[in-house]
Amino acid sequence: MKNIQLSDITFIGEDLHRPESVIATAKGELFVSDHECSVRELGKPKPKLHGVPEGFLTNGIALTPQREFLVANLGTSCGGGVWKVDRGHNLTPLLMEVDGEPLPSTNFVTIDAKGRTWISMSTRKVPRELAFNASIADGFVAVSDERGARIVADGIAFTNECRVDPTGRWLYVNETYGRNLSRFQIIGDDKNWKLGPKEVVYHFTDGDFPDGLSFDAEGGVWVACVVSNRIVRVTLDGKASVVLEDPDAALIASAEAQYAKGSLGRGDIDSGGTRSLRNVSSVAFGGPDLRTVYLGNLAGNRLATFRSEIAGAQPPHWLY
Repeated sequence: MKNIQLSDITFIGEDLHRPESVIATAKGELFVSDHECSVRELGKPKPKLHGVPEGFLTNGIALTPQREFLVANLGTSCGGGVWKVDRGHNLTPLLMEVDGEPLPSTNFVTIDAKGRTWISMSTRKVPRELAFNASIADGFVAVSDERGARIVADGIAFTNECRVDPTGRWLYVNETYGRNLSRFQIIGDDKNWKLGPKEVVYHFTDGDFPDGLSFDAEGGVWVACVVSNRIVRVTLDGKASVVLEDPDAALIASAEAQYAKGSLGRGDIDSGGTRSLRNVSSVAFGGPDLRTVYLGNLAGNRLATFRSEIAGAQPPHWLY
């Protein structure tokens, strides 16, 4: 597909607060994470959220079949974990530990087509900035299904978004500071399955730190990279191409130097927030034909959007 230029981008929404995660549905709804109200629907008034503990920070969000939301809480002061936002906008804790492990840095949550809930725990370190280098791989992926909640993959270099691909055969994971798009094969039947060993699909460089991911209808994986503000498409054979980029060479060089020394910090990551894409963090396909792309970000108050030649794969929540 042709490269998308910044001139092809339009912006939607207003007064959003760290809209890191985006969900689009077949009904035309667009939901985003928001640090003021946890989950917000674009075009609707900002809801009043009830039961919010001090320090609660919504990151990834998932839409349930009951049209409630699961949210990943980055707020370590209130225990992190996975929480639920019901239709009355009440916030309640759902899962605060797995296999005896607390979840202080819960990054992302998603529900696959089989109803399994997948949870990304970036790192066991507190604060999580201590894991902003490749030498620390203490993140994990947990799952909650009819067999209960348990850790299914460990030793990940800062677990970010994870999703089961449209075939149902692979769990893809972004390792932000390992700088890998990795995957695990899902082996076995629905009631007795496990994950195979980790396979690295693609390794990123040049200021690319993979955050969010989404699948297109041709099997490609679209990866949002913070700092560089790039959207990279990785094909089934592991080849990568840049769909869209908004980089700053000086900021990238500085971040790379700090990363090489093992001293990458919050400020180095936040530096990408000065660009037009505002530290792009996630990709969601929507619109009637699944060809409208919406980009979440870490530092903006609205969403970037553009039209794609390639349609997105229909996500599990599409018809909820």
